Amino acid sequence: MSRILFVFTSVSKTLLGNPTGWYLPEAAHPYYVLAPHFPIDFAAPHGPNPPIDQSSVENFKDEDSTKFLVDPTVQSLLANATLLDLKNINVNDYAAIFYVGGHGPVLDLATDASNIAVANEFYRSGKIVSAVCHGPAALVGVTSSDGKSIFDGNAATAFSNAEEEKVGRVKDIPFLAEDRIVSLGGTFEKAPELFAPKVVRSGTLITGQNPASAKPIGEEILKALQTRSVFDLDDTYSHSIERESEKVEPE
Repeated sequence: MSRILFVFTSVSKTLLGNPTGWYLPEAAHPYYVLAPHFPIDFAAPHGPNPPIDQSSVENFKDEDSTKFLVDPTVQSLLANATLLDLKNINVNDYAAIFYVGGHGPVLDLATDASNIAVANEFYRSGKIVSAVCHGPAALVGVTSSDGKSIFDGNAATAFSNAEEEKVGRVKDIPFLAEDRIVSLGGTFEKAPELFAPKVVRSGTLITGQNPASAKPIGEEILKALQTRSVFDLDDTYSHSIERESEKVEPE
């Protein structure tokens, strides 16, 4: 049975020294959508026990988030997270890769050569490549076999410039995800309101804007996997999904 690979940041501090890490609901919400249907593995640049952003633990007390913190299966997956490297990951075992958000991916995964090599294999093999919030920053180095950016000619979303300014973290990271996606030839889409859910699917690329998009992106990944025949690397098919659910503003 095909598996899904969840990738986490290994960074615990921003450029300004503020604490960061992976963002709890952006792992928990898609995990509980997908885990009943597909085996899931965890990976990170430094392997086991990737650091969590403690502010996300404090700010998100919903059922899935609190369960994720004590779930024995999840705790084992985190403790045994694979070192993110093609020597350890057989891309043929997977149907999709998913990048969990938090500011960390902008700091490590964006420029990590091993991550780029792994993501390139997923993308070039026609597998689903997905990410939420700051997770799309992990894909800025990903290209097709002819060197074309994964974002070039595709619609995508991520934590927007306005949202970054609102949370006061612009100087904590080396670049803004929205700016970089646009500079790489992507069409950046975002919800009409800050922190409202938004998911964009363009061919094999699926991206979510912010924490409120975490469950919807899980649902969209599941839908994509269940209707896998609609995808092709040369497909121009794309659409976006906006939800009426309550927006979630991180602090």
